[in-house]
Amino acid sequence: MIRGVPSPTPSYEDLAALVGALEVDVRALREDNERLQAENAELRRRLGMDSSNSSRPPSSDGPYVKPSALRGCSGGRPGKQRGQPGITRRQVEKPDETVPVEPGACDGCGTDLADAVVVGVQKRQVFEAWPPPPPRVVQFEVVARLCSCCGRVSVGRAPGWVTGRVQWGPSVAARGVLATIGHHLPYGRAARLLSRLCGLQVSTGFLVAARRRAARLLEPFMARVRQLLRTAGVLHVDETPARAAGGLAYLHVACDERFTAMHTGGRSKDDIDAGGILDGYAGVLVRDGYAGYAHLVDALHAWCGSHLLRDLKGVYDADPAGQPGAAAMATTLTMALRATKDARAAGATRLDEEQLAFLRSAYAGALATMRVDNAPARTPLQQRGLVLANRFEVHRDMILRFLHDLAVPFTNNSAEREIRPVKVKQRSGGCWRTLEGLADFAVIWSYLSTAAKHGLDHLDVLVELFSTGPWLPSAPDLAPT
Repeated sequence: MIRGVPSPTPSYEDLAALVGALEVDVRALREDNERLQAENAELRRRLGMDSSNSSRPPSSDGPYVKPSALRGCSGGRPGKQRGQPGITRRQVEKPDETVPVEPGACDGCGTDLADAVVVGVQKRQVFEAWPPPPPRVVQFEVVARLCSCCGRVSVGRAPGWVTGRVQWGPSVAARGVLATIGHHLPYGRAARLLSRLCGLQVSTGFLVAARRRAARLLEPFMARVRQLLRTAGVLHVDETPARAAGGLAYLHVACDERFTAMHTGGRSKDDIDAGGILDGYAGVLVRDGYAGYAHLVDALHAWCGSHLLRDLKGVYDADPAGQPGAAAMATTLTMALRATKDARAAGATRLDEEQLAFLRSAYAGALATMRVDNAPARTPLQQRGLVLANRFEVHRDMILRFLHDLAVPFTNNSAEREIRPVKVKQRSGGCWRTLEGLADFAVIWSYLSTAAKHGLDHLDVLVELFSTGPWLPSAPDLAPT
């Protein structure tokens, strides 16, 4: 406007156009605000992801992992668990060394007590480590004798593992494999540890050669275990990536409560079948949601409940007020888990029909609530929640198989425990330099895990492996093919 000159009054059409433009701007700002809020919520959800609410391994967690809001406390106390044997040190009758601790002078008057009467002695024994002795050297003298009757020379036969003029024995190779595979130490650190604790000055090359030899010797063991697992009623399967040879490979496991078999490869169905166990397997297969197992149509599949609870927690944690269905489904699964545990403890072979009907009804109600919570599917969280609801609908039989068959466990923890050493090994050693090294690890860990399930000591079965051959399950345990 010009100073001193009144501005013209805007017309109705001008005001209507201005209001229309402002409404467009407000709608655009509102849409931008909703989009930014959704993006912020999605970023906050991703920042809050850890092993308790996603498929990330525990090794990726920070030091402050939030406790789960969907599963209650187990009630277990720290320390020795109930039923586990304790270890108590007791004093020995003849200690290796006795150190007298005299008072010297009287605490009251300062009189010398060298010739005073002894009125009491308190024995306090300390069990101390001793410097390792030099290796025990055993000389095998292979004698050749001339027969006076026929003139033929006969030579004595040393044990099969005695092949060189100077070599390390089976117990040394066993300790090397135990350190590098059983305890996941890098080869250099394992060599230093054997030097300090056992007095064995071994090289890293010897440790690598011992690993390779152990894997070759275990071929009969792997054949036996594959045969046993193919006849098992319930199998746990899983896979995990491993860094090897400058790239990414996968380690696969199939196991039950008695046996473990691992092999390496990719993630395709051919790689899964390469283990020689799952192709044609007709039992129950407990697994996660990886679609690579879908081609195993002869088996009945069961979905791991722990994976499902983590997925539900991931949705619930992002919006507790807006995702009551996720909490309801998690509550339903935990109720079903508790019911199956109580039934097994009571010696029952199945749940009664009333329990089954109630839990199936609770499952259907929780599923309906999940769909209502995420029906608009406008935000990434709602889209994720709807995908999860569809999973519970489409795979209902897989998810609830543990409820209808008490022989099927709720979780796939058995397989996850077997592949956890892969992550431990990577954190301690970084990676495998060769694919052969990863394959050897898979074979040797299968042996150690199976032996432990049968109550055998790792070192004992490794010494047996290098001395007379691998320990094998006894013949009566072998199921007919």
